[in-house]
Amino acid sequence: MIGERIYKVLLGPHISEKATIVAEGNGQYVFRVTNDATKPEIKQAIEALFEVKVESVRTLNHKGKTKRTARGLGKRNDVKKAYVRLAEGQEIDFLGAE
Repeated sequence: MIGERIYKVLLGPHISEKATIVAEGNGQYVFRVTNDATKPEIKQAIEALFEVKVESVRTLNHKGKTKRTARGLGKRNDVKKAYVRLAEGQEIDFLGAE
């Protein structure tokens, strides 16, 4: 994968109540990724950026809701999420606190 593409695949961590429960219980982390990202690209990007071993990647396409606005109908953006399972004993520290 091209070096520049690594930084464009991952948009950031997805922080929610469900993502926190999944991270604590199963050693999985949830990331927002670009809509055209593939599983091998996501795996390579996470391994390169966080220096961890990725065991598996699952993706989820979340369609944006149609909402009524003052000017008629509008639509929220579609979102693609990646559920990443790390190898045993690996973890990602987003805050960098030591």
